[in-house]
Amino acid sequence: MKNFNYIDLIGFLAAFLTTIAFLPQLYKTWQSKSADDVSLIMLILFILGLICWIIYGIEINSIPILLANIITFIFNFLILILKITYKKEK
Repeated sequence: MKNFNYIDLIGFLAAFLTTIAFLPQLYKTWQSKSADDVSLIMLILFILGLICWIIYGIEINSIPILLANIITFIFNFLILILKITYKKEK
């Protein structure tokens, strides 16, 4: 792995900000027990994009890209599960 440098700090900041951006949606979906306002197609496309980012991060050996996209994948996968679960409960 390459040496850590200042550009990695920018990568970690970007990873942190883009990852926590999904926490309010996850919390709102969990609290309201509804994900009607979240597009199923958008979630699926976004999750597929995250999988591509994870593969890319592995290939270029980038910890910031991997961390951000793995955590964001988990958050969005949970939103997808909640969306499917709450739809079945109606």
